[in-house]
Amino acid sequence: MSEREHIDRVQQLFDEWANNGRADGMEEGHCPMARPAFERLELRQGHRYLDIGCGNGYTVRWAAEIGGVDAIGLDVSEEMVRYARALSADVSNTRFINAPFPLPILRPQSFDAVFSMEVFYYLSDLPWALINVLRLLKPGGLFACVVDFYEENPSSAGWSDQIGIELNRLSKDQWSDSMKAAGFEIVEQVQLKAPSIPSIEDDWRQTVGSLLTLARRPD
Repeated sequence: MSEREHIDRVQQLFDEWANNGRADGMEEGHCPMARPAFERLELRQGHRYLDIGCGNGYTVRWAAEIGGVDAIGLDVSEEMVRYARALSADVSNTRFINAPFPLPILRPQSFDAVFSMEVFYYLSDLPWALINVLRLLKPGGLFACVVDFYEENPSSAGWSDQIGIELNRLSKDQWSDSMKAAGFEIVEQVQLKAPSIPSIEDDWRQTVGSLLTLARRPD
């Protein structure tokens, strides 16, 4: 599968999920882990924030609600972006871009914080994607990368086959090493566990959790 075909397949999948109502379900399921990861970015007035793979835009709205934060969401899915814009119509300082990442038009060193939940293992050229996150961050800026699809989560082993898309299933150490190779300093790596999600039958979110790798662009 070519790079273009891979992007098109991912876009198609997330368009389908947006149209069948799964976007809100992902927000519900991700929030218990996304919120503590987001809070580690310590956004404040005057900051610029980017969510790569923003889905329905929930973290973009979190950022904008802080006050004085310029919050941008990027997603490859046209339908996800359409829905995010509708949900955020009354929230100032929010913008949404329908495009794959990396996106060259984003200015270097223009963001204080970048967030991504359940996205980076979809990217076929992970090293290049991480280098581009580093490029976007100001010196000292933070990148919070959260994934559920990683080696220490045995429940995720079959996900690639289930959706018919090749995914990058890395270990915790491999995520950390990949970030370092791109030029980041690792601030923290932790498995964020949900206290309870009644609507989800399996319990891996409580026992294994989502992997957060919090990284910093050196000064």
